[in-house]
Amino acid sequence: MIPPSTMNALILKHDGFAPVREGAAIDTLEPYLAYGALPVPKPGPGQVLIRVRMASVNPSDLYFIKGEYGQPRVKGQPAGFEGVGDVVGGHGLYARWLKGKRVAFVGGAGGSGAWAEYIVAPAATCVVVKPGMRDEDAAGHVVNPVTAWAMFDIVKESGSKSFVFTAAFSQLGKLMAGLARDNGYAMIAVIRKESQAQHLRDLGARHVLVSTDPDFDARFAALCKSETPRILLDAVAGQQSADLFMAMPNHARWIIYGRLATQAPSISEPGQFIFLDKKIEGFWLMKWFRQTSMIGKMRTLRQVQDRFIKGAWKTEVVATVRLGDAMEHLPAALRLGDGKVMIVP
Repeated sequence: MIPPSTMNALILKHDGFAPVREGAAIDTLEPYLAYGALPVPKPGPGQVLIRVRMASVNPSDLYFIKGEYGQPRVKGQPAGFEGVGDVVGGHGLYARWLKGKRVAFVGGAGGSGAWAEYIVAPAATCVVVKPGMRDEDAAGHVVNPVTAWAMFDIVKESGSKSFVFTAAFSQLGKLMAGLARDNGYAMIAVIRKESQAQHLRDLGARHVLVSTDPDFDARFAALCKSETPRILLDAVAGQQSADLFMAMPNHARWIIYGRLATQAPSISEPGQFIFLDKKIEGFWLMKWFRQTSMIGKMRTLRQVQDRFIKGAWKTEVVATVRLGDAMEHLPAALRLGDGKVMIVP
């Protein structure tokens, strides 16, 4: 099948970064995106052209279209980082081998995006999806599941059999709960609503703390003594995250992979970096892909897909929105919460 010359897409309206941070909440897409037609992108050397089946909506997508992500927007390009589709063309030996295969991909920042009918992506970053895997799982199986696997490796290397995870009712938090349960680790999950607690326990989180409870600080302090967690995996990077880190035992590492908070935190006890050997770090999946060997990446991706196919993991989809309806319906779908939103052409 020969690709058409034009395609429909959700197109970025602005370049660069926004002057202020407002967070991921979006009431309307009008200030950031427009639905329209673009030329179908042409793959260059080592790239493939993919006909998109389904694209996921991650918090990073929302920060990106608002100009609050760590990479600048490119006006006139489609939005969207991650999805699944069929390779219909490309240049290079590996790209030709991929033609006709269903692949998961990550793209978007600085170029062709997933919220479109077609996307160009580097062939080397495309992951062939096994036949037994649903599109709903494949569309989001690179960013969150691979992040979960890589982060759990960090937990295992820490020497502690427990870890702390904030914003734990996210799709990533749910995946981490399953890994913790299946490997005998104690996940200390921090959430905002009591209504989310039981589901996380069912998925495998051993301890679930609601951040607004009056006894939250006391319960967390007790768990730090009994479980001695040394890894804080944090998507919030706010004041409560800093307070959690200060309460953790020596050799603790605060690993920040997101920034849901709009205000920067303060550190109450900087001496802990000297005398308790604590550290603050960042985690970025693209860096993991660059630094991990090809064998390591393939092993991780195979294990991730097997967990989905066997039912150990499942992407909880709360809404599926048509590309042409997204300007009107995507903001409302995002407010449904407690699950992923997908976009289909």
